This record gives sequence, C-alpha cells and structure tokens, in this order.
Amino acid sequence: MSISAHDIYADPAFTMATEQFRVIADYLDIDANMRARMVYPKRAMAVTLPIHRDDGRIEVFNGYRVQHHLALGPTKGGVRFHPGVTLGEVAALSMWMSWKCALTGLPYGGAKGGVTVDPRTLSLRELEALSRRYMQEMIPFVGPHTDIIGPDMGTNEQVMAWFMDTYSVYKGYAVPEIVTGKPVAVGGTAGRREATGRGVVYLIERALDILKMQPSQCTAVIQGFGNVGAVTAQGLAYKSGMKVIGLSDETGAFHRAAGIDIDLAEEYVKVHGSLAGFTEADPISPDELLTLRCDVLVPAAIEAVITGQNAGRLQCRILAEAANGPTTPEADVILAERWNEIFMIPDILCNAGGVIVSYFEWVQGIQSFFWNETEVTDRLFRTLEQAFSTMTRRARGAKISHRMAAMAIGVERVLAAKKSRGLFP
Repeated sequence: MSISAHDIYADPAFTMATEQFRVIADYLDIDANMRARMVYPKRAMAVTLPIHRDDGRIEVFNGYRVQHHLALGPTKGGVRFHPGVTLGEVAALSMWMSWKCALTGLPYGGAKGGVTVDPRTLSLRELEALSRRYMQEMIPFVGPHTDIIGPDMGTNEQVMAWFMDTYSVYKGYAVPEIVTGKPVAVGGTAGRREATGRGVVYLIERALDILKMQPSQCTAVIQGFGNVGAVTAQGLAYKSGMKVIGLSDETGAFHRAAGIDIDLAEEYVKVHGSLAGFTEADPISPDELLTLRCDVLVPAAIEAVITGQNAGRLQCRILAEAANGPTTPEADVILAERWNEIFMIPDILCNAGGVIVSYFEWVQGIQSFFWNETEVTDRLFRTLEQAFSTMTRRARGAKISHRMAAMAIGVERVLAAKKSRGLFP
C-alpha cells in the first residue's frame, strides 16, 4: 500500500504514519483486504473559512477535520491552528490518535482538525471570528456522540470556549461535552491543561525506575517549550529534581550545563512571547540540541525531528516522545538497533495524558458530575500505568521495540472492533 502524489492525503506525515502501520501490519500478518480500511479515514472534511480582518479586508483560510474510525465509539481529537497544516498532516494525526486511544483503553476512534493559519498574526477579535467560523462549518459533522473536539497546537481554553458556545447557540442549549480542554467555568475539568506534561513526567519516572536511575542525578533536554514542553520541564525540574540543561522553541535553542532556571524561562516567554533572545543560557543550533549528552531527551514540538541522519548520534538514555510523530521510520530502524542504549517511550503512549483527561472531562460533562484535580490526576496515572505495563510486557515477551509493542496493541484492538462489527452493507 503506497501513497501516490495524487492522493488527497499526500503529505510526509501521512506517508510516515502509513509506513509505521505497514510495519505493524506485516508483523501482525494483517490480511491485505483490511489494510486500506485500517489506514484511510472514514471521513475527511475540507472547509473554506472567510473572516473580516480588522483592516476591512476579507481573508479566506482553509480548515480541515478528519475522523479516522468510529468502530469503538465517537472520534476524539484536537484542532491545531498552524501555518503548516495540511489535510494529509491532519489525517496522519487522526490515525496516531486512533492507536493512542486504543492503547490506553479509551472508547474512541481518532480524529484531528486544523486551520492553515499563524494564530500570532490574528488579533483577538479575528481569532474569535476564525474559531467560531470553523466550528460553524463543522456542526454537520461533529457532536458529543460523533466527534469531540479538543485543543492542539495554536489553540487553547479560550478557543474551546468559543467552539462550545457556537455549537450550543446552534443547538439552543449548553452542550459542554462537545469540546474538551475548555475553561473550568464552562464545564472544563481540573488538570486538563497540565495533563499531557504530567503524563510525560510520570512515564519518564517509570522508565527511570526500571533503569534504576536516580532522577536527582539526571539531566534532561526538552525540544519545544509550548504547553506540553513547559509543564514537562517544570515537572522534571521541580518535582523529579532533574537538571534541565537544554530548551528550545521555534525561535531558537539554548544550553546551560549547570541547568536552566525553568521559572525564569517561563517568565521570559510570558513577557517576550518566545525564547528568542533568552540570556540565561547559551544559544546553540536546534540540531545540536537534540544530540546533546543527557539522560532524558523530550521532543515536544513537531513531527519528524529525529531522522535517519541524527538518530545514530543521540546521546540520551531515555527518549520520551511528547510530540506526535517526532521520529521517522528511518530513525526507528536505527533506534531499534540501539534498544539496549535508549529506552523509548513512544508518542502514542508518552503524550496520551491529554486525551485521557479529555475523556474524563467528556464523561463528567455527560454526567454533570465533576471530580477534583486529585481524583483526575490519580485516574490519569492509573490509566497510564496500565498501558505502560502492558506495553513493556509485550515488548519484553516478544523481543520487539516499545513502539512496535505499543502500536501492535493499539492496532489489534481497532482491528478486532472492525472485524466484530463487520462491513455494512
């Protein structure tokens, strides 16, 4: 099964996701008749989003939503506002979300959405207009029992509140369960914003425990200082006692062997909007950051940053994939050969904290019965522990990589659901 240049999903991210599936399909000996059905999305929407700009112009943006499968329940996935968004990238993200939900035992199929825009170029009024227009166009395709939306890169609690309000106005009553990651004031759950980063930290600590390494004696490098990267950095530095020696965002990378003050870095970003010009650490190249000698490397930004060119030069003991698809299939081959050097926590487990707590938020919204943050975090860690233990047992017993084990578990569960339900008509 190959993706042609004329395929509507043609994109490096979708090609990568498809190749990952092919490897697992070969390993599981999945029938050829099921492979395309497992890969290609059930539905994909492309919409045109015209808005009034503050200067009086009308500008048109492209928006997308992809629902990968609904065999296990409604689909679930975030919406990203980013200039690099394509239909193929969104389709790849929806596929990864499917395996993630199945691995962690959530009754969801994967979905994803996006708008091709740099949100930093929009005023607050323009951002609201674009957000509401996107949700208005999605109303025929989404719903609390069809497809539940959440935040992703470039979107936040406020955007989710606008999404919820737009859908609720259309329905004529409040429907908080249509989105997750919204403010607590309108039905959000305590701990959702921190959930992905907290999950990353929990899993890193579990890996350190298996490797019998003391966190307080370890160093970490974090590529990406958005919400996930910042929460992870805070957790590793101030909860685990780890020294964070490298940080980066899209504007630059920084290194300080004695450790970077994470509080200072966060304050700097709040004031300046990015790490550009940060003076409390030395600037280095983004490529050099990934190959710094450290105990824990956390790619927490975009896809395909660990490649066949740099995978052999990684100097970490633990690779915690907080981003979606940060490692290419070519790099996976190299890392599989280095399994005794690098303990990998694959993305479909490592960053699953966000969708797990989103599921909790959805359940609370449907029941109109809410939990406190301690209950949410405890349930999060228990869910991650079960998935982590299942993955490591499978990898150890079958003598396969952690990614192979995690993907196999997720794919098997989706495959079983599709086979059980059959093909209609």
